[in-house]
Amino acid sequence: MKIIQTNEAPQAIGPYSQGIVVNNVFYSSGQIPLQADGTLVSGDITVQTHQVFKNLQAVLNAAGSSFEQVVKTTVFLKDMNDFAAFNDVYSEYFHVHKPARSCVEVARLPKDVAVEIEVIALTK
Repeated sequence: MKIIQTNEAPQAIGPYSQGIVVNNVFYSSGQIPLQADGTLVSGDITVQTHQVFKNLQAVLNAAGSSFEQVVKTTVFLKDMNDFAAFNDVYSEYFHVHKPARSCVEVARLPKDVAVEIEVIALTK
């Protein structure tokens, strides 16, 4: 088991790692729209989702993986009314390769953000 840690993504805000690799499979912790320095981005679901993908890119890179290697995503939205706008951004990152996905509306997310995403990916 290998713990993944990069300064290119926000540090964990609790007792967990940014991700773990086990048997060439990367499991990320949920990423929210914090910048690498820990400050929250301001903006709508589009702005927040782009920041989440920037964070996911950083932890995937640190794990020796990429968006093309993602096999499953789990998406948590604060408001399902944001689903269409979220999907527009999501499709920019998964426009050819389309991993399996779950997407649910939740009552509340850490720091009251609008979106959180976690991924499972193969590593090189």
